[in-house]
Order: sequence, then C-alpha cells, then structure tokens
Amino acid sequence: MKDEGFGMNDLKRRRKRSLLLEVLVVGAIALILIFVMPAILSSFRLNLLGRFLTLAIVALGIDLIWGYTGLLSLGHGIFFGLGGYAIGMHLKLQVPQNELPDFMGLYGVTELPSFWQPFYSFPFAIAAVVIIPSILAALLGYLVFRNRIRGVYFSILTQAGTIVFFNFFNGQQKLFNGTNGLIDFKTLLGATVGTRQTQFVFYTLTVILLVGIYALCRWLTSGRFGRLLMAIRDDESRVRFLGYNPTEFKVLVFAVSGAIAGIAGALYTLQSGSVSPRAMDVAFSIEMVIWVAIGGRASLVGAIVGALLVNYARSFFSEQFAEFWLFFQGALFLLVVTVLPDGIVGWLRDNGIQQLGLGRRKQVLTYPSLEEDPEVQSERQNLEAKGE
Repeated sequence: MKDEGFGMNDLKRRRKRSLLLEVLVVGAIALILIFVMPAILSSFRLNLLGRFLTLAIVALGIDLIWGYTGLLSLGHGIFFGLGGYAIGMHLKLQVPQNELPDFMGLYGVTELPSFWQPFYSFPFAIAAVVIIPSILAALLGYLVFRNRIRGVYFSILTQAGTIVFFNFFNGQQKLFNGTNGLIDFKTLLGATVGTRQTQFVFYTLTVILLVGIYALCRWLTSGRFGRLLMAIRDDESRVRFLGYNPTEFKVLVFAVSGAIAGIAGALYTLQSGSVSPRAMDVAFSIEMVIWVAIGGRASLVGAIVGALLVNYARSFFSEQFAEFWLFFQGALFLLVVTVLPDGIVGWLRDNGIQQLGLGRRKQVLTYPSLEEDPEVQSERQNLEAKGE
C-alpha cells in the first residue's frame, strides 16, 4: 500500500510540475504579445497579428470538435460569421436617435427591423456573440447526432449549412447590406473604433481571450471528460456499450466549439472593421480545418501554431507572390498530409524532440493505447513491487 501511495503521489507531483510549467510558458507568451510586440511592430502589423490571433481562437474550437472528438466540421464559418454580425449590428446602430444604419437608406428602408432593436444594447450584443452560435450549433448537433450521423455525412451536412447561410446573408441587401456586409464602423462605447488606442484595446482583449479559451479547452480535454471525448472519436460504439450516451457529449462540445467561433468572429470584426458573407463561405471553413491539420490534430498548441503559420505565410507570399499564394498553400497542405500526418507540432512532439534528446515521451491520445499511460505504468510498477 505504501508503494502504491508513493507511486500515485509521484504521479501527482509530476502532473503539478507539468501544469505549472505550462502556466508559466503561456503567461510569458501572453506578456510578450501584450507588452513587447506593440513596441516592435507597426500599427498595421500589430493589427494583422491581432486578426491572426482571433483565427487561432477559431482553430482551438475546430481542434476541440475534430481533433479530440473526431467530428470534422466544414461549417464553422457559420458560427464565426454570426458572431461577427452580432457585434457588427451593434456597431452600426451607433448613430443619432431615430436614424437608421446608412446602408438601409440606400434600399428604401424607413423603419428599423424589429430583430435589430435589441442590438442597441451592448450587453445584449455581447451575449448574442456567444449564445446565438452556441444555440445554433447545439440544435444542429442534436438533430444530426441523435440520428447517429457521423463521418463524411456529418461533414457534408455542415458544409451544406454553410452554403445556406452564405446565400441567405448574401441576398439580404435591406437587412445586412448583402455582399458588402456591415462596414464603416464609427464608435463603440463612445470610443472611436479605428484609432490606434482602441485597436490596441481590441488586440489586448484578443490575447486575453485566447489564453482563457486555451485554458478552457485544456480543461475540457483533460481528465475523464477529455478521455471520454477521445473514446467517442476512436470507438463510439464501445462508448455506447459502456452505458454512455455519446449524443449528449457531442452536442455539448459542438455547442462550445460554436461559441468559441462566435467570439473569434466578433473579435475579428472589431479589428478588421467589417463583416460580410465571405466569413460564411465554404472555402473559409475549409481553411480553418487546414490550419488545424497543419499544426497538428488533438494538440491545442498545434491548432494555434497552424493558424498563425498558415495565415502569416499567406500574408507574406501574397505580398511577394500574389498570383501564386494558393499554390504555396496547397503544397504546404500536401506536405503535411503526406510527410507529417500528425502536423508540425505532432511531429515535434513524437519525433523531433525525442531525437534532440530532450527526453519527453510520446503522449497517448487514444484510450486503447495504454502502454505509455502514466497511471497504467504506475499501477504496473506497484504490482511488480508487490510480486517481489
């Protein structure tokens, strides 16, 4: 019993040290982003970094639903766009009393539509950024998952949903300014949106929320709940046989992922100054998946790295080789799929770091693979000690 207790205590100490190290690293990176990067980057480059960090938030949501739960969503642009439109509608209502948003006058609208009215309230708009995408994701997920639709059929349905929402918002000139979307924002809570000071506040808020959402995803994917998600990904039938209802867990994680995308969409709209149906384009939703694949599935760090790497590469190559950027993106994706199937971070974790002699063991990501699980190793050592 003493040996068993010692083994478990040692395991807990190692976990605490690992968690403390992770907290220190994440905190240090956040401080660098907030205090160092603004000092060395121009306003344009800092704004660009802020946008890419919002896309990293989306990637975390994609990794949560795809990397850990095994549900390939090709429709997260819906939730991203809804979050952007929710905050954009509030920004467009920052006009003198009894006036309408400028684009409505162009189409002969004389009275503000009733569903626009609540967006005068900033708290309502903020709540809508989170609640509307999460409720839509939960409803869509429930309708799909209760019928046990998964795999490629789930991906096709989410892609079809993206097409529906894209065409709807694209065709509503009177309500959402159609193809142009919501643009030319003036003020938010009395502050001019386009000033350097206000944009720095948006950038800082993005960094803080990225850290907070990373911590949320880290918590969700750890412990028993995280193992259950991976079990659903690897063998849903066995999970159902053990008495769990995978539908409930998949609906929950899909709703959380949708809310994360909505938050990212709102932050991107604040920093880009516009939101349009292009956010709901099928191609953009596919790009989100590519970021996670390149960075590394089932790796939260990989999702962030993939989003930043691909988008910075797109920015660089589009500036230097505007006509060939799509070829570079396709080549990068093919390279990862054929040579690095676990993504960049997955390769570094499983091969590169070990080859450098840093000694970190390969993490176990699936419940059937127990050989390297720390708890299993500890129990095996205790049994061997008792046998002696």
